[in-house]
Amino acid sequence: MLSSYIDHTVLKANAARADIEKLCREAELYSFASVCINPCHVKYAKSLLKDSQVKVCTVVGFPLGAMTSAAKAFEAEEAVKNGADEIDMVINIGALKDGDASFVEEDIRTVKKACKDKLLKVIIEACLLTDEEKITASICAKRAGADFVKTSTGFSTGGACIEDVRLMRKTVGNKMGVKAAGGVRTREDALLMIEAGATRIGTSAGVSIVSGE
Repeated sequence: MLSSYIDHTVLKANAARADIEKLCREAELYSFASVCINPCHVKYAKSLLKDSQVKVCTVVGFPLGAMTSAAKAFEAEEAVKNGADEIDMVINIGALKDGDASFVEEDIRTVKKACKDKLLKVIIEACLLTDEEKITASICAKRAGADFVKTSTGFSTGGACIEDVRLMRKTVGNKMGVKAAGGVRTREDALLMIEAGATRIGTSAGVSIVSGE
């Protein structure tokens, strides 16, 4: 079922409680995989979804990834305490550009440890990377014990594209998840991403994707 692939997303700065409530109600109605929200809304979303199968997903080091590892870990730990089931973290893109893969890997590992048994998705911000860097970032995520690699924040110069999803899937193999996020607006977009290897779709257009409206 297509809805089970979707992380129903609201990450805009001006999202209010009414927006979060609407998101959660839609996620329950359409049986989406999760709601993806900023950390300040985790506790409220968890209270709304406590009797639901819908997971609460939040973001860490978002959207730039340029925070210290300790800050990212604290953010992840607090999110888990507040009820987050899944964490989407942004890598240190500058460190990757510097060729410091060991730092990138350790940054991810630090957050993974803070997540404990919760699922970790690693955003590589593919639009800012060369293919070689995309491969390196994906390998770092795999080595650090992450559960998913994710294409994009949706806040940079581009979103998910088919070629990046294929490359990431080829790099990490079949045991990790691949999340396509940013610019996925239609049912056709979503199905193409899934065909390319995506196992999650991050989108704010989940309702229209599954309902065809």
